[in-house]
Amino acid sequence: MTTVTRIVTDDREARQAWAQFCEPGDGLAGALIQRLGAVEAFTQIATGSHTNFDGIDAAPLRERMRPRISEGEFRAANAIAAKLGSTFITPEDPEWDTRLDVLGVHRPHGLWVLGKKELLGTDTNTTAVLGSRAATGYGEFQSVELASGLSRRGHTILSCGGYGIGGAATRATLASEGNAVVILAGGLDRAYPAGHAALFARVAEAGVLVSELAPMTSPTKWRFLQRNRILAAMANRVLIVEAGWRSGSLNVAGHAIAIGTPVGAMPGPVTSAASAGCHRLIREYGATLVTTVEEVEAL
Repeated sequence: MTTVTRIVTDDREARQAWAQFCEPGDGLAGALIQRLGAVEAFTQIATGSHTNFDGIDAAPLRERMRPRISEGEFRAANAIAAKLGSTFITPEDPEWDTRLDVLGVHRPHGLWVLGKKELLGTDTNTTAVLGSRAATGYGEFQSVELASGLSRRGHTILSCGGYGIGGAATRATLASEGNAVVILAGGLDRAYPAGHAALFARVAEAGVLVSELAPMTSPTKWRFLQRNRILAAMANRVLIVEAGWRSGSLNVAGHAIAIGTPVGAMPGPVTSAASAGCHRLIREYGATLVTTVEEVEAL
């Protein structure tokens, strides 16, 4: 068993360890940290024997985490983060976006950021622009028009940086010399999709890449879904430009609706399967129909 005291010496290192060895969005971990603090909670999970802490049963969390805890991997991830030039921010830092606090026990333990971390923070006017990876020409055109128009009005554009709508919105933001923030579903050294490596490099230079996952962590289906809660929480509004019936962007919209973030959806042709998800959001989930920059801003 690792000597946990050699890994964790303060709150920042404890939060790094939690982020590295615990899956994102784990509510049991969040509850234990709220009760004991990050350092003591991690120490109890890694080396302690008690299982009950004022009604919180930590046994399942310990069973999940303890086999994963490794001082060597902790140091290796820190070395990669330093080589990348990234920074780990916590709720104690001025760059921390307190809008994330709405997630409660599911709030990220901290965030690795690469680029202009000053673009982050609670005071930013942030619009998440998302949609289908298999975007049509119509969808990409609309995402470019909206992202560039919002950028010129001072909005920070938040996206997943993926293929289709997310990538188009990010490229338009950079071309407009706006503030681009991309939330990743893996470590900063494993940005996905790999085909957008050049785009991510531009974001790291002119905007900022963000991940709640430590370097060396690969994206998985679960981590993509958990990443979506951050997109929803950090945005003043969520805009779905084009989405199929089962598009992952609908999951972001679901998170947003659950926490009270306004959601706008852009309509497409009624015959277009690529817009079926947007029409579904408007019809079934109360999303606002938007067609212009002004209507998005009104959200």
